[in-house]
Amino acid sequence: MSFLPDFGIFTMGMWSVGLGAVGAAITGIVLANTDLFLSKPEKATLEFLEAIELKTLGSEPRTFKASELWKKNGAVIMAVRRPGCFLCREEASELSSLKPQLSKLGVPLYAVVKEKIGTEVEDFQHYFQGEIFLDEKRSFYGPRKRKMMLSGFFRIGVWQNFFRAWKNGYSGNLEGEGFTLGGVYVIGAGRQGVLLEHREKEFGDKVSLPSVLEAAEKIKPQAS
Repeated sequence: MSFLPDFGIFTMGMWSVGLGAVGAAITGIVLANTDLFLSKPEKATLEFLEAIELKTLGSEPRTFKASELWKKNGAVIMAVRRPGCFLCREEASELSSLKPQLSKLGVPLYAVVKEKIGTEVEDFQHYFQGEIFLDEKRSFYGPRKRKMMLSGFFRIGVWQNFFRAWKNGYSGNLEGEGFTLGGVYVIGAGRQGVLLEHREKEFGDKVSLPSVLEAAEKIKPQAS
């Protein structure tokens, strides 16, 4: 009787383990590129948005209800995922390109951030032509806050967005929390309601600019 190992069986076993690992990896990548496991957003009601508390970022911060932003003329509001993110800077710049048309309609453009680190907000202001406020409770990212973790880096769409922003000359940094997904709102004046709610599906999932303008044109300013 031989006590020597059967290397043929051992080799076949190693190949089986290796193929299983490769198969699991491929399956994981395929699943990461579907929307099956993406957390679904919960629609934000006007009542929810009105009650959000925001803070100004000046030398003397003031806390106020978000409803002040759209009370008279409505508003376009960007919930920024991370000011230092080059994808967010790209979207901010593109939204700012609508500023002339929005100004003609009398509709202001705003942004909210969930944290203020160093000069991140000031640096972001170079890309965004509107006032920026702090949303410390991250309410504009809710009602159900959604996150995309490391699985996002396996999504083909994310890499396409990375390449697009890089090709267009945008750059950024890794400062701050960037996993909580953001979005863009167009809110009508007074009690008119939410006219457009775009929730970021993945990193770099931008809002449609024509959709923003179309919604802004529906805003009915309130009499003073």
